[in-house]
Amino acid sequence: MTSSSTTTSSDKGRYWRILLRAFLAGIAISIGGCVYLACDVKWVGAIMFSVGLLTVVAFGFDLYTGKVGYAVENPPSYLKNILVIIIGNFIGCLFIGLMMPYDNAPALVDGKLALEWYTVIFKGLMCGILMFIAVDFYKQRKSFLAIFFCVPVFILAGFEHSIADMFYVCSAGAFTLDSLIFIVLVLIGNAIGCMLIPFVRKYAYEPAPTA
Repeated sequence: MTSSSTTTSSDKGRYWRILLRAFLAGIAISIGGCVYLACDVKWVGAIMFSVGLLTVVAFGFDLYTGKVGYAVENPPSYLKNILVIIIGNFIGCLFIGLMMPYDNAPALVDGKLALEWYTVIFKGLMCGILMFIAVDFYKQRKSFLAIFFCVPVFILAGFEHSIADMFYVCSAGAFTLDSLIFIVLVLIGNAIGCMLIPFVRKYAYEPAPTA
């Protein structure tokens, strides 16, 4: 009984820590969204948005698009972590979005909601690939270089990042069913894109020869 209670308490503590790190990640990405919305020159905003992901990887915060790709190499229980991360990311975006209601956010969100569902998933997929490259490059080489390429590329190409979109929706005050469906579709697209390279890395190469 004592062992079981200790395990349950430990799990709760772990999830609370994940939620806090995810909340901070949502804030970090929202800061990137703020500077993007505030910039009159799109390419400048796209580059400056990189501060969000740079902050996430530098301080070890839990961002959905930085974690979901690794579900390929983790047990199914890892998906519980992902769910907590999504919630924490949204809370962070909601907090900043309500505090920073940009005038141009509604038009941006309206344009996104006008997209067909399959286009939303595809754009999310493409963004997911880039986000995994950026995060994994940092994990492998401890370098921010890929971030400063991948983040501006996904923004200027018009790809969709689910957590950034959460911030835009919150800043626009567009709390509708259509917005919810849009975010879910982007989450799905991001997950597929983020898992693509790990899946190939795990299953599409010959195993290393044994000695």
